[in-house]
Amino acid sequence: MNASATRCLVCGRVFTGVEPDKAHSARKAAPSRETDALEKKPRLPEIRLSLPIAIGLLILIFGIGAGLVFMFMQSAGMVIEPTARPTQTGTPTISPTPTTTFTPTLEMSPTPLAPIEYVVKDGDLCSTIAALFNVSIQTIVVENNLSSNCYLSPGMTLKIPQPTVTPTPMATGTLTDRQATLAACGSYDYVVTANDTLLGIALNYGVSTEIIRQYNGLMNDIVVAGTTLSIPLCEQVTPGPTSTPTYPPPYEAPNLLLPADGASYDTSGDTITLQWAGVGTLLENEAYEVNVEDITQGTGRKLVEYVRDTKFIVPISFRPSDPGPHAIKWYVQTVRQVGSQEDGSPVYSSAGSRSDSRTFIWSGVAIQ
Repeated sequence: MNASATRCLVCGRVFTGVEPDKAHSARKAAPSRETDALEKKPRLPEIRLSLPIAIGLLILIFGIGAGLVFMFMQSAGMVIEPTARPTQTGTPTISPTPTTTFTPTLEMSPTPLAPIEYVVKDGDLCSTIAALFNVSIQTIVVENNLSSNCYLSPGMTLKIPQPTVTPTPMATGTLTDRQATLAACGSYDYVVTANDTLLGIALNYGVSTEIIRQYNGLMNDIVVAGTTLSIPLCEQVTPGPTSTPTYPPPYEAPNLLLPADGASYDTSGDTITLQWAGVGTLLENEAYEVNVEDITQGTGRKLVEYVRDTKFIVPISFRPSDPGPHAIKWYVQTVRQVGSQEDGSPVYSSAGSRSDSRTFIWSGVAIQ
């Protein structure tokens, strides 16, 4: 409006009693009064925040709000937890590589035996001690570091080496035709003695000489003492209605009792009686063959007697003829009469296994 206007064109007010200049001054002063009135009104405190803090507070407010909404929805059953599914983990299958297994070959090794300690007595010689323990004089000399003449003194302790026992090799799984036949047939191993003949052995076991030769690979009827013959028991001839006696199976080896192995006898004149355990009731044509041999000098002094009792008294005439100690070896075997000589003396053949050998020391002078 103009300063000199007396009426408002908008509202129609008429300005009266006011001079234009005063009215203008009043209008100019009005804003000042309004401004003063606004300045006099109470105002709220102002808070000024930096931008990072404001963003952090905004995120916090949104987080709290989201948490409250989640808790509300969970309490109302509006939140469904997902079902956990198992995770398939592939386990690799390891196939072991086959390992070649080598079967060891069993080798039989001889087992050495500890030497025997022997205290030298008055009159002992290396030859008698070697014969007593069935070893050579050289082994005694080497084992005890003796001189070449093997000088001994009473009270000396000698180490007598024992023979090394060689183990029997294990049998293989494959048998020859002969071994298979003997295994199916059943056989008896017979050790040939000095007085044996193939005919006598065949008559003793009821097997023909042809069968024995065939099973043992013999070219003729000659048999050697010390060899072993296999007697096939299934080839025994069944006796007919004749007077031929039926003999029992071969006897076991007699068990020697007295004297003990290594016993010593002097010049006192004691009677030496050899005793053994019986193998059973002998038939009328059977007996025990007693072999006594002086093995000290190697002269071959030997005594062979046949008795039906289980003891034998060594005749005093067999006593050594010199004062030195002599090693006397003896053993017993069951025999059976298979014939007679021209003078009527019986001919015996082995009827069982031979016993082990024993040795005793005998010193003195023979009594005539």
